[in-house]
Amino acid sequence: MSKDSLIKGTIILTVAALIARFLGVFQRIPLVYLLGDEGMGSYAIAFNLYSVLLVVATAGIPSALSKMISERTAIGRHEEAGRIYKAAIGFAIIAGIVMAIILFVLAPWFAADLSGDPKAILATKVIAPTLLLFPLIAVMRGYFQGRQHMMPNGVSQVVEQVFRLVTAVGLAYVLLQVSDEWAIAGASFGGVMGGIAALGVMIYYTLKLRKEDEKELLQTSNSPISSAGGASSSVPVLQGNKQILMSMLKLSIPIVIFSITVTLIYSIDSSSVIPLLQDRFTSEGARELLGILGGRAQSLAGLPIILAIALSQSIVPLISSTYSQGRMDQVKHHTSRVMQLAILTGLPMVLIVAIGARPLNGFIFGYEQSAYGYANGHYIISLLTVSAMFQIVMQTSGAVLMGLGRMKPLVWGVVAGIATKLLLNFLLAPIIGIYGIVLATGLCFVVMSIINLGVLRKDIPFVAFGKKWIGLIASTIIIVIIGYGLEWLTHTYLHISTIDRLNEMVNAIIVCGIVLALYPLMLALTRVVTKDDVASFPAPLRKLINKFARLKQTSK
Repeated sequence: MSKDSLIKGTIILTVAALIARFLGVFQRIPLVYLLGDEGMGSYAIAFNLYSVLLVVATAGIPSALSKMISERTAIGRHEEAGRIYKAAIGFAIIAGIVMAIILFVLAPWFAADLSGDPKAILATKVIAPTLLLFPLIAVMRGYFQGRQHMMPNGVSQVVEQVFRLVTAVGLAYVLLQVSDEWAIAGASFGGVMGGIAALGVMIYYTLKLRKEDEKELLQTSNSPISSAGGASSSVPVLQGNKQILMSMLKLSIPIVIFSITVTLIYSIDSSSVIPLLQDRFTSEGARELLGILGGRAQSLAGLPIILAIALSQSIVPLISSTYSQGRMDQVKHHTSRVMQLAILTGLPMVLIVAIGARPLNGFIFGYEQSAYGYANGHYIISLLTVSAMFQIVMQTSGAVLMGLGRMKPLVWGVVAGIATKLLLNFLLAPIIGIYGIVLATGLCFVVMSIINLGVLRKDIPFVAFGKKWIGLIASTIIIVIIGYGLEWLTHTYLHISTIDRLNEMVNAIIVCGIVLALYPLMLALTRVVTKDDVASFPAPLRKLINKFARLKQTSK
């Protein structure tokens, strides 16, 4: 199991995340059909509460563990890294039990009293056992991440989503014969089966890695141990479990505050959309709008951030190991590179989903059972997807700060962002309804990005694009104008069939295909990406840009 470089590890995690995200979105299609947007609103309430408690249960341990393991393995302190891993496993088991009990007990209060949806009570209780599994899975993933082995994490994500999809859709279909409430609960139970499958995958890779370590230990048993390097390092030596856990928690508490941001934002929406909008749209209308936001918009808006999450997982151990060795030039290089890759690879997905929101929404989810879906769905998806661009910047810059150990700025950024979100939710929702809630999310990410980048530039004078920002902005504006114009033309005039979904599929293919083709072409025309930049990109992206570069030369 060879270590993965930044690019290789990112590609592994990105491919796995894309497959997992596709399966997650694909899962929503039959669920929206079976449960309707109101049912998906109830499902979102249960899932978002579980997500918050999952982050609390892991307490940021995976990211903290990744950082601590990578630092110690980089300077040869493998035995200490093993002790840290065992202590984290024990913490995950205890935390999972406590949080599962809390979720089960608080289900009636959160679903019925706070969120105003009694139908979500059973679904919230059913998903509680998942908290027994995922803290343990998260710690195991954090350990492999720290060892710079990304394949186990990627495989487990895909297997998890396959089992989640099959179980959720199958149980929802069967239990719909009983009641809507039981069908929603059946969909939630998919998370439990996904967790069991993912844990099985991680156990397999753990046993495999253990054999590899034993084999390597036998081969190097006569070699000198780099204890001198470890002793002279600024990385502290940790002995007992108490010292390990205290150090881990000290590092992980700021991480969990940062990591919980997006989940907390979605939970704020789950608990506030119905109370804030029910006077304007009735309780059923508000629940349907929540279902559109949670079932449609959040699924599609989550696509552009996949690579940023993969980059974040890859960059934390890499920054930590180079920073612990004092290699500041490498830290600066990695920071510049990861920010470039995050923006350049996230922006096309933002443009594709935001511009093609109407045909994508109609083709993937349809409008058969949604009174508000046709009129509002694509606007909500588009606006939330635009905010994902700032989420990408926030996520990536925050990951670099984690690797540097700059935790306080992360905390202050989250505090400022969440305060912005809460304030604007209550100010804007009465004025512009659901769009005010989505706009509040985007401005929350903007505030956090500004804080993270400001701190990062003081520590590391990195340059992501320099003067090329002008070309990137110009390219984006041109693509937006052409893309929206094309989307309007296809929506207005292109109706090749009497089947609405078939029309939307054709329109989505045309609009998204043209936007995707325009992106690398505009980057080449505005010289945002040069030959030197292309040489450092992953092979698939490099080949695509080279093709458009040759196309440009032949057209002259």
